Amino acid sequence: MSTPSLAQVVAVLEHLYPSGTAEGWDRPGLVCGDPDAPVERVLLAVDPTDEVVTEALDGSYDLVVAHHPLLLRGVSSVAATTPKGRAVHRLVRGGTALLTAHTNADSARPGVSDALARVIGLVDLEPLVPSSSDPSLGLGRTGRLERPLALRAFAEQVAAALPGTAGGVRVAGDPDARVERVAVCGGAGDSLFEQVRAAGVDAYVTADLRHHPASEARELDPGAALVEVSHWASEWPWLHGAAERLLAALAEQGHAVTTSVSTLRSDPWSFHVPSPTPTTTR
Repeated sequence: MSTPSLAQVVAVLEHLYPSGTAEGWDRPGLVCGDPDAPVERVLLAVDPTDEVVTEALDGSYDLVVAHHPLLLRGVSSVAATTPKGRAVHRLVRGGTALLTAHTNADSARPGVSDALARVIGLVDLEPLVPSSSDPSLGLGRTGRLERPLALRAFAEQVAAALPGTAGGVRVAGDPDARVERVAVCGGAGDSLFEQVRAAGVDAYVTADLRHHPASEARELDPGAALVEVSHWASEWPWLHGAAERLLAALAEQGHAVTTSVSTLRSDPWSFHVPSPTPTTTR
């Protein structure tokens, strides 16, 4: 097995997660790095935070594959006076490339929501929002539990399957309601409530639910429970499968790298203070 160049690794990742399937507002792809540089060690992470950059540099990784873009919105400068500019400078100085796969990894099959669905126990997965160009791809997933559970038990199963965070898991719905058909969306998913209602599921697992969209969703479909998890935790399971697929695809071409999945929690919250008198809501 030979050591691939960065360009060869990028080509494999482009095949696995085509940038053309990303949403129009997204900015996936190579952020920095010399295409001719050799790649022996690859670190996968959800967020290209300063801590992850430090992990990559300290571990002598040649490439960081991150889910979230570093430069999502247009910039006119990457001066090291800003956190994002500082990250670029540190990576370039350290000889570490950065590539991001965002909504193209969401739409892929298997992609981010497939990984989330499988770790929480769903089978028979289909896209929640099929792509117009290929109905087998798309955002979110629907599936079913092999054995129906009460909502409380299902939420506990979700919490046990995902890495712990300060926010934990929040639930809206009757704790004793029967859950069998479930929709999921890794990351922020309250833009997909219309599709969730059309899918006729018993519960929807996603992150970053805002007050008004969530409240309206419950009013329009009281039978569909909401299970809110951490944004970071909902996307972290994808990293392991992405690493395995990258290794396999490179091996088919006669190349070998080593991969690691970052266990640094880039969830932004530090701790959670429960209400002194919690109440049950609808």
